[in-house]
Amino acid sequence: MSEGGKGSSLAFGQVVIGPPGSGKTTYCHGMQEFMGRIGREVTVVNLDPANEVMPYHCAVDIAELITLPDVMENLKLGPNGGLIYCMEYLEANFDWLQEKLAAFRGHYYLFDCPGQVELYTHHDALKNVFAQLAKWNFRLAAVHLVDSHYCTDPGKFISVLCTSLSTMLHVELPHVNVLSKMDLIEQYGKLAFNLDYYTEVLDLSYLVDHLASDPFFRNYRRLNEKLVEVIEDYSLVSFVPLNVQDKESMRQVMQAVDKANGYSFGDQEHRSLEALMSAAVGADFHFTSTLAVQEKYVQSQDKAVKEEVMDL
Repeated sequence: MSEGGKGSSLAFGQVVIGPPGSGKTTYCHGMQEFMGRIGREVTVVNLDPANEVMPYHCAVDIAELITLPDVMENLKLGPNGGLIYCMEYLEANFDWLQEKLAAFRGHYYLFDCPGQVELYTHHDALKNVFAQLAKWNFRLAAVHLVDSHYCTDPGKFISVLCTSLSTMLHVELPHVNVLSKMDLIEQYGKLAFNLDYYTEVLDLSYLVDHLASDPFFRNYRRLNEKLVEVIEDYSLVSFVPLNVQDKESMRQVMQAVDKANGYSFGDQEHRSLEALMSAAVGADFHFTSTLAVQEKYVQSQDKAVKEEVMDL
């Protein structure tokens, strides 16, 4: 992986980002196992200095370079300041990262990143790490995980949309937004709209109207309208639903990421007609996945209603 060398081979991968608790480590574990079953050689790189328990096989671990507990103890920093210091330290030690990655030439890479939102919205350390990887001929896509429970609260969902948009603009990588933990969505409460409304980010004025029924948010209607206008003006944010336990759901996410980072255009694997059509027409073809989740959710809600009626 020579610096900007035209003769060096391309490397493909994902940088897995998102807030704490969104399921990044679980996603890396599931995707590592899923890709392993279809024949890809996968290397997981842990870039989270606070990640002490990793269920996946970790080939490269930032803990060998620096850890958050050490930084907090020796420099008397809090968790947030410590994480920022760790990322700046990684940025200052690119040679360590390059040497570690060179041992896995030809593999597909999963980068498990920290959960501090500031690192993806306005701090430059991780952004510079990703840019350096691009100079080493890495073709990366950012996989931004968002917990699906935010769909049950319109106010939180607007906040998530703003964060996702800010992250997309700041990180400057091909981006796939993922609604994680879809297998738990029925436990979070009733959705105000069908699931495709949230995955496709349809007309958000309905969401503002729904918020206006709440006395607290009614006072902030104009603010919500302006936020929604910004999101819709860029027209960049949409989501792919994900249930890590479901192979078809994992395949849909993998196809979306493969198209984003260019892997599906290579000759590494036999490509199905659906994968080729997805790349050709620019569609993710995850409608059937969304529909399946929606049907399961509706059936669960109907069952709950019938049980309430029986109790009466």
